[in-house]
Amino acid sequence: MATYKEINSTGVQNFSSDPANPLNGQVWYNTTSSTLKVAEITTSGSWATGGNMNSPKSVNVGTGTQTASLSIGGSPNVSTEEYNGSAWTNKNNMSVGRTKLSAAGTTSSALAFAGEPTTATTEEYDGTNWTSGGNMGYARYNGGGCGTQTAALAFAGNPGPNGTKTEEYNGTAWTNGGNLNKGRNWAMGCGTQTAALAFGGRPGPSIAGETEEYDGSSWTTGASMGSSRYGGAGAGTTSAAIAMGTGQPVDGVAFQYDGTNWTTGGTMGTARYFGGGSGTLSAGLAFGGMKTPPYAQYNATEEYAGPGTTIETVTTS
Repeated sequence: MATYKEINSTGVQNFSSDPANPLNGQVWYNTTSSTLKVAEITTSGSWATGGNMNSPKSVNVGTGTQTASLSIGGSPNVSTEEYNGSAWTNKNNMSVGRTKLSAAGTTSSALAFAGEPTTATTEEYDGTNWTSGGNMGYARYNGGGCGTQTAALAFAGNPGPNGTKTEEYNGTAWTNGGNLNKGRNWAMGCGTQTAALAFGGRPGPSIAGETEEYDGSSWTTGASMGSSRYGGAGAGTTSAAIAMGTGQPVDGVAFQYDGTNWTTGGTMGTARYFGGGSGTLSAGLAFGGMKTPPYAQYNATEEYAGPGTTIETVTTS
């Protein structure tokens, strides 16, 4: 049997701490912990079961991180729930009930805007209560949103003329931003007010897989997802994004973006559509949604561990 040294042309190296950027399959001995370690680099993420929501929901929206997230609105359409990494807690309701809305921010400083019934209403959340913010210039629903409570971005959506419209929020008022190159609704998105992505959406296959990137003033066309997707949730940044498997088609497949190309990610345990999502590519969160016939709503939550390096301790048994 060949030895590790014969295969790799070198023996197992000793390190006082784990290497910062190990190679895939690299083995080393950690002299501090007296353990043998090995690195595995994965290109696709995987989903794991999280704590169930208190109430089944769909056409809700999320914002925050995997361990501190909000589910806002949807059906039932005034509700708010907060996730702490293991369990959901009911929080105070919004003042204006709505579905198909957009959101930005964190669990202690969130923004909810637009939605159906078609509205331009904005509400701000301080971790406890919702209060009124400045109205949008264009009433819409099925649009995308990202950013923070004081620097949010809204784009796309219904009615049709609003499918290209972009608006920016400064914590008080909305102003017009640069228009999308192609109008769409049921769009997904992520990022910040000055570095955002819009991806997926309707109508038609010419829009559904297409990506556009915003630089704070204008949108440019990026790579296609290679799959027609709409009505799901997005999270992350312009260089590390995820389109969660919570949209149409109902196959549970996630897609990962590295700033240049989209690749297929992990498949969810519970396929659903029109669900909420939040987090990042490396630590995403998907919750709620609806299943095809009999169209019941889900309270299921799943957590995403994105591509990256896993370091394992080598043991004997």
